[in-house]
Amino acid sequence: MYKVFVNELPLILTNKLSETTGQYYLLNQDAIRQAIKALVKKKIPEAYIYHPNHEEILKKFTKNIKLEVAAGGVVTNKAGKVLFIYRNDKWDLPKGRLDKGETIEECALREVKEETGVKNLKIENFLKTTYHVFKRNGKYRLKEVHWFAMKTTYEGKLVPQENEGIVKVKWKGPRKIQKALENSYTNIKILFE
Repeated sequence: MYKVFVNELPLILTNKLSETTGQYYLLNQDAIRQAIKALVKKKIPEAYIYHPNHEEILKKFTKNIKLEVAAGGVVTNKAGKVLFIYRNDKWDLPKGRLDKGETIEECALREVKEETGVKNLKIENFLKTTYHVFKRNGKYRLKEVHWFAMKTTYEGKLVPQENEGIVKVKWKGPRKIQKALENSYTNIKILFE
């Protein structure tokens, strides 16, 4: 099962038919578009894309919607605070698109540094992969983000990457993290569960 978020609502790619009352769609271009549009317009609370073969479901889904691979980090400093960025009126974590010839890990480290100015980053471990649908140039795309737990000893100035729409970069402790998550994305909240 893959949980893809569309307008903060779940689009679940599954090989199982369950007792749920959710709306099921087949794995074809028209049905996928129909499901996404219904979620974008919040006409339904969730949708299911069904295909019997779990191994094939994501591959077939991305034949209909272009896949964009990205990576990012949940960065902790020596004080135990987590690095957040503020963009599009929401608190988010630094992440970005994979460049040609780059590994997922290299991408995660590069994007965190570019978006925040934080250096001396070290990957601790892989956390999880999240998925969401977004629109670029009038076409829907699926973003697959690989998240890593990172540590840093950096104590310098935080520099938001303004040309990426980032207006603030902040270190947040437990109380401020909870507050930030109230105005964040579902995929970011999942990383703190």
